[in-house]
Amino acid sequence: MKKDYLSIDIGGTNIKYALIDRSGNINQKGKIKTPSSDLDAFVAVVRSLITKMQEQIRGITFSIPGKIDNQSGIVYHGGALTFLDNINFRELFGTPYNLPVNIENDGKSAALAELWLGNLNQIHSGVAIVLGTGVGGGIVLNNHLYYGRNLMAGEFSFILDNYTSDNYMKNAVGATVSAVQMVTTIGKKLNLPDPTDGQEVFQYINNNDPRIGSTFTDYCNHVAKLILSLQAILDVDRYVIGGGISAQPIVIQTIHSELHKLLQKNAFVADEFGSIDIKQAKFGNDANLFGALYSYLLQIDNEAPQRSAALNNIIR
Repeated sequence: MKKDYLSIDIGGTNIKYALIDRSGNINQKGKIKTPSSDLDAFVAVVRSLITKMQEQIRGITFSIPGKIDNQSGIVYHGGALTFLDNINFRELFGTPYNLPVNIENDGKSAALAELWLGNLNQIHSGVAIVLGTGVGGGIVLNNHLYYGRNLMAGEFSFILDNYTSDNYMKNAVGATVSAVQMVTTIGKKLNLPDPTDGQEVFQYINNNDPRIGSTFTDYCNHVAKLILSLQAILDVDRYVIGGGISAQPIVIQTIHSELHKLLQKNAFVADEFGSIDIKQAKFGNDANLFGALYSYLLQIDNEAPQRSAALNNIIR
C-alpha cells in the first residue's frame, strides 16, 4: 500500500490536516478545534488524529506559529498557544509511532508552498507576505528559503512602521498592517452584528460602500509601502500575497493601484526599482499544509539539490 504524508496545520482556532502524496495531491483533509487550554489536551487531540491515520502515513509534518527549529524539532513561543514553548514535536509525536516528524513555521510554510508548486516556483528570489492577525511570510533567495541566524527571517510583523515612537510593537507592521484589525475597523463602521466577519465586510468593500471611507485603501497603501521597503533591501523578482483576505481579488488589485500611485509620485524611486511583480498566493487556506510537506521533503527526505557548504551557511 502506497502511503501518504500527514500534514497538520496548527492554528489558534482550528487544526487543519490533510493526507498528501509526494506530488502534492490532497487525498483526504479535515479540521478539528484547537484545544487551547493546556498541553495535555492538545497532545491528546493530535495523537488521536495520528492514531486514526497511522496505517496510511509514512511521515508527519506540522505547520506551527512561533519560532521553529526544524533541525531539532523544537518549538519556541508557539504564538497564541504558549504552552507549546520549548516542546519537542519530534519526541512528542514521532517517537510513540516510530514515524519521522518535521516542523515548520506557519509563515515559512506558506512561502514554501509557493516555492514548491505555486507562484514562486521557478522564481530565483521572491517574498511571500501573509496578511492575517499580524504579517508573516518567508523570503526565498537563490531558490531556497532563507531562515536567518535566529530563525526570524520573514517575520515582517516586527518591522517598525513609525520611527518617532518608542512603543515598538504598537508601531510595528504587525499592528499597523493587521488584516484582522482592518476588517474589524470596517465592521464596526458598518455596525455589523459580527464586525470580525471578513466575508460580510468584503461584500461591502466590493460594493464600494461609502461608510468605509478610506480604511481599506489606506490598508492596501500600507501593504504597498511595506513591499517598497522590502524591495529596497531584498530586490527580489516577485512578491506573492497570502492570508485569508488575499482570496478577494480586490485586495491584490488595490495593492497594485496604491503601489502605482506611490511610484507615480516618486519618479526617482520608480526609475530605481523598475516594475515590481505582485501576485496572489496560489493555495489559499491550504498553503500551510502544502508548505509543511515541502519542508518535510527538504529536511527529512533530502529531495532538495545539494547546496555547497558556503551557500548552506548563508541560507541557515
